[in-house]
Amino acid sequence: MGVVPASNLLGKVVCVDWRAHSRDFIISSHGIGFNKRSPTFTQENSEMPNYTAPLNDLRFALDLAGLQEVASWPGFEDASEDLTHAVLEEAGKFASEVLAPINRSGDQSGPTVNAGVVTTSEDWRQAYAQFSEAGWTGLALDPQYGGQGLPQTLACAVQEMWDGANMAFGLCPMLSQTAVEAIFLKGSDEQKAQYLPSMVAGKWTGTMNLTEPQAGSDLAAVRTRAVPSEEGHYLLSGQKIYITYGEHDLAENIIHLVLARTPDAPEGVKGISLFIVPKFILNADGEPGERNDVRCVSLEHKLGIHGSPTAVLSYGDNSGAVGFLVGEENRGLEYMFIMMNRARHAVGIESYAIAERAYQRALAFARDRVQGRVVGDTSAVRAPIVRHPDVQRMLLSMRSRIEAMRALSLFAAASADRASHHPDASERALGQRRVDVLTPIVKGWSSEVGNEITALGVQVHGGMGFIEETGAAQHYRDARITTIYEGTTGIQAADLVGRKLLRDGGEMANEMIDLMRQDAAAAASSSAKTVQEVGAAALGLLETLADATAEILESAIRDPRSPFHKSFDYLMLFGIAAGGWQMARAAAAAQQQLDSQTADSDFCEAKLLGCTYYARQVLPHGRAHADAIHAKDLPSDALDQWLA
Repeated sequence: MGVVPASNLLGKVVCVDWRAHSRDFIISSHGIGFNKRSPTFTQENSEMPNYTAPLNDLRFALDLAGLQEVASWPGFEDASEDLTHAVLEEAGKFASEVLAPINRSGDQSGPTVNAGVVTTSEDWRQAYAQFSEAGWTGLALDPQYGGQGLPQTLACAVQEMWDGANMAFGLCPMLSQTAVEAIFLKGSDEQKAQYLPSMVAGKWTGTMNLTEPQAGSDLAAVRTRAVPSEEGHYLLSGQKIYITYGEHDLAENIIHLVLARTPDAPEGVKGISLFIVPKFILNADGEPGERNDVRCVSLEHKLGIHGSPTAVLSYGDNSGAVGFLVGEENRGLEYMFIMMNRARHAVGIESYAIAERAYQRALAFARDRVQGRVVGDTSAVRAPIVRHPDVQRMLLSMRSRIEAMRALSLFAAASADRASHHPDASERALGQRRVDVLTPIVKGWSSEVGNEITALGVQVHGGMGFIEETGAAQHYRDARITTIYEGTTGIQAADLVGRKLLRDGGEMANEMIDLMRQDAAAAASSSAKTVQEVGAAALGLLETLADATAEILESAIRDPRSPFHKSFDYLMLFGIAAGGWQMARAAAAAQQQLDSQTADSDFCEAKLLGCTYYARQVLPHGRAHADAIHAKDLPSDALDQWLA
């Protein structure tokens, strides 16, 4: 196997030939795959990328999450340190040199629809072709179907770069990968053979079809019908809305996963089934054939993520859309939550990824923008605003929270890898419990904080942030969806309190809190003063979290609605405390690297500064949420009457 060259946008050639154990990996500029050539990307774009992948912190956070341990589990033997670093480097190049330059054009002139046909831009199509042909679509998917079988932990780090560079683009492969997982876990052998190879390769994409005009978070209200046919499939009729990449011209086929009801299904969520509905029905040879009875009625006009086509889809306007049952009837919601939970974590990644992009833009602007003189500086020299204390406050608040969210998210991803690949059954169960607790926090807390950070990005720019040309406003607009789709923050909070706390009397949540306490206590006992301070502050808020957890459990006895009145504050408290736990671990790791002189001292010093800021300025906000949790309940009946 020879070296595979590929030209990047800047005209350089970067090649690495890596043979890893039983499978042959080729890492070349912008690509990772098995014995395949990455195409040359020739799209001309005058806009500079203005996104730099945060590779140093990604490597640090991956080490903190335990990627080295993950790589020791069966199936992940290829995830060596050398390969991991090569994947991150090439993903960073692809993100900054291919995806970032088309982010603004996607925002300004997104996809169009004409007579049910959606057209994306030429640069979007070229970028997707290169993305899929380079093997990025199958990074963490099963090798049996053409994937590369690398850990989710690494894939989540890579996904951050796609989303930070171009969130609207990243939605397409993200949803396809979640659809692949659902078919892989619940589809028949025939369905896996028919659909997965082309979906893993990126030739076909996937969607998630839940929402209807009358059925948003209340999926019990789903009305789309699926009637059995004599040919053995089902015929679907109904309408679905908010379908991300529901219609486009990037791939040969689109595989819709659709929730619908069969004629004899019981009412409510227990009567929902899941169906595969391809845009083009497959021929006997497995290739796309006749167009299915699925039509794009319109594209939504949205606040942000303009480059992503969000479709209204109509099923069965003529003969009925041909669909194929996944698994058993009436278990569709259970199956769909395989996609949903993975997508919720992915939205958390989007949240801190777009926050990272906003931070980078704000920092660059603050370094360049000269306004006024610095307090305490006796010279008459006007200074860049990055030297002004309040701007420093905003930038440190942005950076420290991004690093906390990133570390928590990658720990959750490593827990998912533990749940699927650890050789010990009890450890797999432990990993799943951690995933269950952390998923609503990664999604809910990160998306709320991501919105705050992108708003700060506008604020750092001042009046220029309110002007579209600077780009700060786009990040603010793009981030806004993250608190809404895949379950609003209120739904994440209700899930955390209802399913992850009340259901087992707090056993799962307290197990997580105990783990965090142990790590924070270890940091608090460090001989290094900075680590000691961060650990002690984190431990203090974790004690506050434990008390709030007990209060939530007790409040359910007084009034079953009380825990849900307090659920948002509990979610935010848990997130801030969990972020503090990760920052305590990060401080200890950075100090250890400084002491052993095994890492860049500037990076480690900056990491310790961010951890200290988080301990002093972010953790105190958690106590305000705790105060709200302990406050006396307002009467539910009075609230009903007042708000009626």
